[in-house]
Amino acid sequence: MQIKIDSTKENQLLKRTEVGFTIVSGPKEKTPQRLEVKKAVAGELKIGAEVVYVKRMRTKTGTSITQGVANVYQSVAQAKLVEPEYIQKRNNPKEKSAEEANA
Repeated sequence: MQIKIDSTKENQLLKRTEVGFTIVSGPKEKTPQRLEVKKAVAGELKIGAEVVYVKRMRTKTGTSITQGVANVYQSVAQAKLVEPEYIQKRNNPKEKSAEEANA
């Protein structure tokens, strides 16, 4: 998986940077998971993954090219104020319950 940052736009009002990215996967690879993309964007921008929220990802039909948008906040508190709850849930890993961990 190779990630390329296509565009960045500062949004001073919401205290975030809006990032457009493109991911090129191998021909036999599946579309990358949201958490993998979140870590890849954070690594590319050299910041912590906790302030990165992947908003949207779309894979072009018949190709291994995925384009998406992520929001990078100045702080976690600001992200919790601005991002909708469903986006926050999608971008945070699910905690395994004790039953699932033992199974």
